[in-house]
Amino acid sequence: QVQLVESGGGLVQAGGSLRLSCVASESILSLNFMGWYRQAPGKQRELVAAIPSGGNTNYADSVKGRFTVSRDVAKKTVYLQMNSLKPEDTAVYYCAGRRIANDYWGQGTQVTVSQ
Repeated sequence: QVQLVESGGGLVQAGGSLRLSCVASESILSLNFMGWYRQAPGKQRELVAAIPSGGNTNYADSVKGRFTVSRDVAKKTVYLQMNSLKPEDTAVYYCAGRRIANDYWGQGTQVTVSQ
């Protein structure tokens, strides 16, 4: 069982930045995939950014050019740098990992972007 713990959420004004962190309980290279999802009130959870074990990143169209996902293998940590934040980015952000057929989720961290 892999445990994922997110941190870094908070309240920020539109145009501001936040960096989310996700610390895993074991090597992130043991996971085939890690990513960041978000869920806004009344909406489905959506994939925001992904970083497979091979390292090639991909992003939702709504965050391209503003968000950057990265990892520090030694620290067992995946980051989501969020710049130029918009009110529509407001959501609970979840870190996720996948190993073969098993999915692991963090507890989520709230990001609120004010006008």
